[in-house]
Amino acid sequence: MSAPADTVKAQPLTFRRYKDGDTKVKRWQDEIFDADHSHKCPTYIQSTPPCQGSCPSGEDIRSYLNIVRGIEKPPAGVPWQEYAWRRLTEANPLPSVMGRVCPAPCESGCNRNEVEDFVGINSVEHFLGEYAIQHKLAFPKPTKQTGKKVAVIGGGPAGLSVAYQLARKGHTVTIFDERAELGGMMRYGIPGFRTPRAVLDAEIQRILDLGVTARMATRIGTDITMEQIRAEHDAVFLGLGAQSGRPLPVEGADAPNCVTATAYLKAFNDGRLRHVGKRVVVVGGGDTSIDVATVARRLGHIEQAHESDRPEHAIAGHAAHDVAEVSARQGAEVTLTSIFAVDKMQASRHEVEHALAEGIAIRGGYAPVKVIRDASGRATALRVIRCEAKIAGGRLEIRNIEGTEEDLEADLIVSAIGQAVDFTGLESLNNGKGGIAADKNYQVQGQAGMFVGGDVVRPHLLTTAIGHGAIAADGIDRFLAGEPLDKRPKIDVHTWDLKRKLVEKGLTVSEVHEPIRGTDSANVAIHNFDNRSDRYVIPHEELFLGHFAYTARHKRKIVTLTAEQALNNFEERVLALTEAEAQAEAKRCMSCGLCFECDNCVVYCPQTAVFKVPKSRSTTGRYVDTDYSKCVGCHICKDVCPTGYIQMGLGE
Repeated sequence: MSAPADTVKAQPLTFRRYKDGDTKVKRWQDEIFDADHSHKCPTYIQSTPPCQGSCPSGEDIRSYLNIVRGIEKPPAGVPWQEYAWRRLTEANPLPSVMGRVCPAPCESGCNRNEVEDFVGINSVEHFLGEYAIQHKLAFPKPTKQTGKKVAVIGGGPAGLSVAYQLARKGHTVTIFDERAELGGMMRYGIPGFRTPRAVLDAEIQRILDLGVTARMATRIGTDITMEQIRAEHDAVFLGLGAQSGRPLPVEGADAPNCVTATAYLKAFNDGRLRHVGKRVVVVGGGDTSIDVATVARRLGHIEQAHESDRPEHAIAGHAAHDVAEVSARQGAEVTLTSIFAVDKMQASRHEVEHALAEGIAIRGGYAPVKVIRDASGRATALRVIRCEAKIAGGRLEIRNIEGTEEDLEADLIVSAIGQAVDFTGLESLNNGKGGIAADKNYQVQGQAGMFVGGDVVRPHLLTTAIGHGAIAADGIDRFLAGEPLDKRPKIDVHTWDLKRKLVEKGLTVSEVHEPIRGTDSANVAIHNFDNRSDRYVIPHEELFLGHFAYTARHKRKIVTLTAEQALNNFEERVLALTEAEAQAEAKRCMSCGLCFECDNCVVYCPQTAVFKVPKSRSTTGRYVDTDYSKCVGCHICKDVCPTGYIQMGLGE
């Protein structure tokens, strides 16, 4: 039934083609006729590539890869290897170590995965670190000193990173560490066949050569009070680390031969532990548990072991094993258990593969329930149960499967389930959760001038600790200058600086002090360029992936050992790329978010509006420009830009 005429509201007559809210052309013919022009023209937008966005130490990865591949040219007289290394070490002063042990989350996020395989960023970093050591490259010392003193508590990756950054800024830095040597978990938590001590020593010495002082065998809270430290220094950085292992949370875990991974690895790296029991069971699933297992395979066991030769005595520091007995040792049976399935373990995939090749048995989907002990109290087996584990809502959930228990015989049980911070003498700093609370600048809450970083904030990767140190150093520098601590950028990593590159080439950008119309003919700005690196990570959808042909990744040579070969073999397994291989691998980088001078935009522009900047004024990021009097906004240049550096704008 129709409504009465007097109840229908009259609508004004309109010839509008679209209603309010319409955003798309409805006739496909109109789309065709308008496709060759628009109200937008190309702009040059620098974005953060996903590799840098996911690098915990904040390295400017794209930049040093562009230097290695020959896109960005070094200043006259500087080898490209040195120039790339210096760009890398602006964020990370330990590239040779990190090039070996970092699990490389940058590679997981690499956009090249959408083509065939990630770029071997970690291997190029390794190559540059080795070059710097071989050629004895040094960090430039600051031209002037500020007179400010900073105490760094802890000589691990976080402490070394903050000391390096602060020394470069001209501050006087003293590192306090309770150990005999600097390095923290890099020295005492990772076996030497993964981080050769000569390499670690060389990269640490390079930091000390900046004028950094180290006071070893000094524990804060015991040998010297925090009050003394604060009175004698203008600022303090806490890089305490998490070097206390977590014991198994099961009945019987206090058995003398049931030890933590940190104590076990420290005893090995100190040289006290030279053999283990015949049967070793490791509980974990991360990289540390793999280190424990592979060390056990190399150490092996001796048949006629005396009471004093038991491994727990060496681990506890009561005795050291006799070197003469080493020649008589035999291979150990090593079993690693994880609550996660083998393919879901947190350890790096290649580390798991090495462990399996060396004869280590990995039992995925098992949880420990009890340590079986004999009459003397020593552990004889670990009782485990099949389980299903998952992380839901940030919390670990484990469901045991009843009736599936079994005992794994063991002469030594090692718990590699996590680490904790030792707050002895510094109990007041504990936030009640085993860490220290800090803000985005890593300043301790309620403690002006006291900063923190590394595992004491959040146990994670070595490279994460390096990133914490760099950010904390910025905060300390501003604090010492009496400046407010600014809000950190959304994407808090090092990035390429176009203005610095222009200055390096002798080109200048003038300041503007009065209103002007446009910047195309005036030297007062970088024309139609915007650096969005602090807030935008460019996805692969913004790239023209059709530009990139299939190119296999250039892999480092990795020595894989059998069970027999692993015994008593402490040689390094990962070998650096050659120079040619490093350059070839860097050329696989797609330079996401920054021009890599492919000429596509110049070749395909139908209006010849896009042109090359004359060599006298060109540099990386300023290789091409646009004549906007010719541009019709066809966006072909954007469509064929492999890196996503060209974006359509100016009309919005």
